[in-house]
Amino acid sequence: MPRATIASFQIERLEILGPQGEVDAELLPDLSDSQFLRLYELLVLTRLADERALNLQREGRLGTFPSSLGQEAAQVGSGFALKSQDWVFPSFRELGVFLCLDYPLSSYYRYWAGDERGLLCPPELNIFPINIAVGTHLLHAAGVALGARYRQEMLVAVPYLGDGGTSKGDFYEALNMAGVYQLPLVAICQNNQWAISVSRQHQTAAQTLAQKAVACGIRGIQVDGNDVLAVYQATREALERARNGGGPTLIECETCRMSDHTTADDARRYRDPAELERWQARDPLLRMQRFLESRGLWVASEQAEREAALKQSVDEAVVAAEAVEPPQVADMFTYTCAELSSRQRQQLKEAEDGRT
Repeated sequence: MPRATIASFQIERLEILGPQGEVDAELLPDLSDSQFLRLYELLVLTRLADERALNLQREGRLGTFPSSLGQEAAQVGSGFALKSQDWVFPSFRELGVFLCLDYPLSSYYRYWAGDERGLLCPPELNIFPINIAVGTHLLHAAGVALGARYRQEMLVAVPYLGDGGTSKGDFYEALNMAGVYQLPLVAICQNNQWAISVSRQHQTAAQTLAQKAVACGIRGIQVDGNDVLAVYQATREALERARNGGGPTLIECETCRMSDHTTADDARRYRDPAELERWQARDPLLRMQRFLESRGLWVASEQAEREAALKQSVDEAVVAAEAVEPPQVADMFTYTCAELSSRQRQQLKEAEDGRT
């Protein structure tokens, strides 16, 4: 018998907002002027909060910290589309998502200062703890999505990951499960070009990361990750589809990590400075500012006043974070399990007695 092609696929890429603020009117999301302004405000707040965290780390007031510089649109655009009933599974570089969901910035700072109580999520928010082990939280998200389907709950599980996470076995297992059961899951991949010091080209041969969804029988789309409107639109469509029984989606947000992997890294040792120069011209904040200007929504004096207010809110978050009493030894055990095992009880006693 002759050879035949039995499967083929295409990957769509979505771009709405150009580098100079120009837009494709037919693709523009149905948002009000106040919502456009709020998107920009969240972009600015994310960058200000990120800058402050880096300064605090250099002063010894925070531990190792992962910067979001350059990735604000991927985080804010997706976070802005979420509904209150959706469950978020963050990795370790989702500051903008936390801010979109009104997570206390003071608690976020406390966590990165080494106080695990900073991850005690307010009861009205559906945010799992920050996950450091790359890719493992996608399995948790798939489990929650499966539970939601059985309970017929109108929620979507939304795990965030980086490009390096798509090379992990946990990623494929979770997406395969989501595809088999057509689960309400939307995975947001921030492709920032680097898995620590390993470039995107050296960790996978796939032309796009979005196409990795195809093997799992789910939708995959690539968006301009520095275009906050494209990220929002793609996420909103995927969430609505998942919520209404249309199955899961993998969204690849193509962006760039403009800073080091963390404050314990030095990207100058492995990254060409020319790469950063190319991406600086695609700054997500500047792009959105130009869009607002084109719509007559940008008033320099008003924006300066608002930015000052945002800086003050960041200052207040720092004060609140550092005003909290240091954690007690017992706090390490309090939220580990519903009930402590005999071994854990013994460890707690030894810790409280000052023994090792």
